[in-house]
Amino acid sequence: MFKKFTNGCVKLVQRFLPDAFVFCIILTIIVFIVAIPVTGMNPIEVATAWGDGVWNLLAFSMQMALVLVLGSALANAPAIKNIIVKLAGVPKKPAAAIAFVTVISAICCFINWGFGLIIGALLAKEVAKKLKGVDYRLIIAAAYSGFVIWHSGISGSIPLGMTALAEDGAIANTGGAVTEIVPTSHTIFSAWNLIMVAAVVVVIAIVNAKMHPNPKDVISIDPKLLEEEKTEIPKAVTPAEKLENSMVLSYIVVVLGVVFLIYYFINAGSVLNALSLNIVNLIFLVLGIAFHKTPIGYVRAIMSSAESAGGIILQFPFYAGIQGMMVTTGPTGISLAGAISNAFVSISTTRTFPVLCYLAAGIVNFFVPSGGGQWAVQGPIMMPAGLQLGVSPAVTAMGIAWGDAWTNMLQPFWALPALGIAGLGARDIMGYCAIILIVSGIITTLGFLFLVPLLA
Repeated sequence: MFKKFTNGCVKLVQRFLPDAFVFCIILTIIVFIVAIPVTGMNPIEVATAWGDGVWNLLAFSMQMALVLVLGSALANAPAIKNIIVKLAGVPKKPAAAIAFVTVISAICCFINWGFGLIIGALLAKEVAKKLKGVDYRLIIAAAYSGFVIWHSGISGSIPLGMTALAEDGAIANTGGAVTEIVPTSHTIFSAWNLIMVAAVVVVIAIVNAKMHPNPKDVISIDPKLLEEEKTEIPKAVTPAEKLENSMVLSYIVVVLGVVFLIYYFINAGSVLNALSLNIVNLIFLVLGIAFHKTPIGYVRAIMSSAESAGGIILQFPFYAGIQGMMVTTGPTGISLAGAISNAFVSISTTRTFPVLCYLAAGIVNFFVPSGGGQWAVQGPIMMPAGLQLGVSPAVTAMGIAWGDAWTNMLQPFWALPALGIAGLGARDIMGYCAIILIVSGIITTLGFLFLVPLLA
């Protein structure tokens, strides 16, 4: 029965889900049309809001692209790749391989979402080379499914954003309501968040394994098609080439980075509270240079990794434009994002508010699939409302963070890097991910309803 339901979801998605960029264009059209009656703006005003918004996320786009590219470059370092090859030999049966890839991907996504996306895809690809009878579509979907917990991890932009005050003395995007920092010990490393993460990872690993098709329905891939072309690196001859291959130059940069990071964390007083997107990126930059050993080796890794960011670079301006239409206030005095958030706030109680934050964030995420963008849209509405209801800022922030990550299982935007590595399209894996959307949604909803009030 379960496999019939899974097969039905897979067929439905394969038939109706378009390319991720087409999906983005369709969302743009939907928001454009809906924004007119909700905000009271005319079409010219909505188009202006779109155009004004297109380039508003350039700084954040660069941060996100670097998270992905630097994480990918580190994952492709020879030492890390050797670990991946050894890990790929651990599972001996297809279902076990699916569960194994899910757990490894989730652990890596908890550490760093870009690193996790790439490690998961590379591991899944390596397992497909070694293990006969494993369904290639499902194992790539399993690699991506670990991404559902990324925003509850240590590269989550919302909980990290709560650790710093803006120039006005309040945390950015909280509508001026939160004037004291919220340490990661209250968000990422809180007992209730870690329990929810563990529960989601364990359950989706089991569900992914159970979704593996019967042998006659398996779609596998010829391992030869997954072999990468090996390029010979010429021996350094000229002075310039010797400089490019100098480990000394690389490790001067590594030492410089390590000294700065040690000094930074000592002054910050707490490693957990000092983490930010920029610091996470710097850590992966330093580690990447160290593992690749030579400057030119790291350059090659970055050039290769940058290819996986192409879809993000293309689509981010469009999603920034969608965000522009979502947050612009018209004659009605309310924005489209505000209308969605206020609709959930209006029916909230102290007990249900975190869950409704989560559900609202899940809806908004379809149109603004960026943690920082999500925070900019919902934070100024949800944070003051949560405080009025007596809900902890940490809980409200994590409700938005979990919701942002949740519907990525049906939003193909962030699957692009993994799909690029695997050579698949979004419709090949999203049917399986739809099941993970349902399962993880149930677990997280129950967590916010019953676990959070008990432990927060």
